[in-house]
Amino acid sequence: MTRSALSISSNIAEGYERKTAKDYCRFLSYSKGSCGELRSQLYIALKIGEVDTKTAEIWIEESRQLSKMISFLNEND
Repeated sequence: MTRSALSISSNIAEGYERKTAKDYCRFLSYSKGSCGELRSQLYIALKIGEVDTKTAEIWIEESRQLSKMISFLNEND
């Protein structure tokens, strides 16, 4: 989960530093994918009891909101 979460911001930063809008959009897409990966891992962690229900629900919702924000960035580039 830590790697997925770190990939979100790392890909945004890497894409921002690229020279073209096409590269930036591609890395935003990678970031959005990492949000989905994190959400999947959270569902698994919840299922096996590694994360309590309240925390998992909060983090899952936050990852959904972050994914929407990244989509908005990608649409407005």
